[in-house]
Amino acid sequence: MKDGIHPDYHEITVVMTDGSEFKTRSCYGKPGDVLRLDIDSKSHPAWTGVQRVIDRGGQVGKFKKRFEGFGFK
Repeated sequence: MKDGIHPDYHEITVVMTDGSEFKTRSCYGKPGDVLRLDIDSKSHPAWTGVQRVIDRGGQVGKFKKRFEGFGFK
């Protein structure tokens, strides 16, 4: 491998949605940083089977506002 072209690979802490955490190695951030997850295998509908709407960017609100005249609920 060439020297000086690869990103720094260091240990970080990942915090799951239920508060549990684990350490892993990553190129994310700086050594010792904490990565907090919004969605993981404990909360994602693909693994839990429970469907819920997560509207972080306002996409659902924009859709409802755009099509409110059609009578959809």
